[in-house]
Amino acid sequence: MTAAVPIVPTVSRPLPRAFWALVVCQLVNRLGSFVQPFLVLYLTQDRHLSAGTAGAVAAAVGAGSVVSQLVGGWLADRVGRRATMLVCFFGTAAALILLGSARSMPMIWAAAFAVGLLGDLFRPAVQAAVADLLQPGERVRAYGLLFWAINLGFSVSTVSAGVLASLGFGLLFWLNAATSVIAGVVIWTMVPESRPVLDEGADRRPLLPVVLRDRVFLAVVLLQIGYATIYFQGYSTLPLAMARDGLPSSLYGTVIGLNGVVIVLLQPFLVKRLASYDRPKLVAISMLVVGLGFGLGAVVDTFWGYALTVVVWSIGEIGFAAVIGAVFADIAPLDLRGGYMGVTGMAFGVGTVIGPLAGPNSLQHFGATTTWIGVALLGVVIFIGQWLLVPALHARAAANAATA
Repeated sequence: MTAAVPIVPTVSRPLPRAFWALVVCQLVNRLGSFVQPFLVLYLTQDRHLSAGTAGAVAAAVGAGSVVSQLVGGWLADRVGRRATMLVCFFGTAAALILLGSARSMPMIWAAAFAVGLLGDLFRPAVQAAVADLLQPGERVRAYGLLFWAINLGFSVSTVSAGVLASLGFGLLFWLNAATSVIAGVVIWTMVPESRPVLDEGADRRPLLPVVLRDRVFLAVVLLQIGYATIYFQGYSTLPLAMARDGLPSSLYGTVIGLNGVVIVLLQPFLVKRLASYDRPKLVAISMLVVGLGFGLGAVVDTFWGYALTVVVWSIGEIGFAAVIGAVFADIAPLDLRGGYMGVTGMAFGVGTVIGPLAGPNSLQHFGATTTWIGVALLGVVIFIGQWLLVPALHARAAANAATA
């Protein structure tokens, strides 16, 4: 992979006002992400539910999120990007208030699922809107900026949420809802509809039949599931492995916090450089770095050792997150761009289910060394798979660019 052979020429020009509104929207939305990290604590301490029931309610939020990706992509293509984001942000505010005030279990279950379902509708709509608003050569920079804003907002919210929770869990729900409304107002006032207009008389094709015939796209989606499976070891297997090595949970918080620090500090300096590289190859290398970064867990057992592993896979995450959205935008059909983004988001959600199931069980039955070596090997496998797809992805991107 060389910087001299990108798929498309890198474009350097001021990004449009509507894009910066999307960045602000993402930042505000993440700054207010108070409820989900503290949902289990709220349910057990304030609503006096058992740990198992509280975990199941949190899982209901996750289930809604997985469904939300596909629904959000479909809505983005059918009713528009702007309308989908407005439904997301204003609907999420209502669902959060309902969840915070619900007393009966049926209402808690329903509100939790609604928070997950409505809360992630915006993801495929935003991804599609960025592809609509910007030329291919601008997209890596744009997706990288969105990723940076999300991580900056989430880093601040996780710290401030702990302080706010001490004043009462109810405050978290109202503040989270308020930031969601603010994000909706930003969309309402500053982001126009960007959904491409089809030729007169043309109908939008149904999503699933097209996706199921698209072998190249399905292969990339499968690799993304593998990547998500690796990535979520950081939130499932890593804390357990550190505990096995006698490290306190407070040190896990510090170690995993390095992920956000590395992204916030390095992303602005790397994103312009990343935009000049061959996108599919950069995705492959980034997935390999993430896999090998986790694989280093097989040879470390101290705080500083685990901190090093997080720094390594965080650098790989920067490369992956900055480029993968542009890769999918390059290969998605114009009339189904939102739906394709939704499918990719749903695939990542599948990885969030597989990862926390596979890693801890492997740790329990086979030990830390075998588990981390297995994660590294999975990183090698998805690297090879992505590298083999590079010619097909180049051809698809070129064909889409010629007909856009």
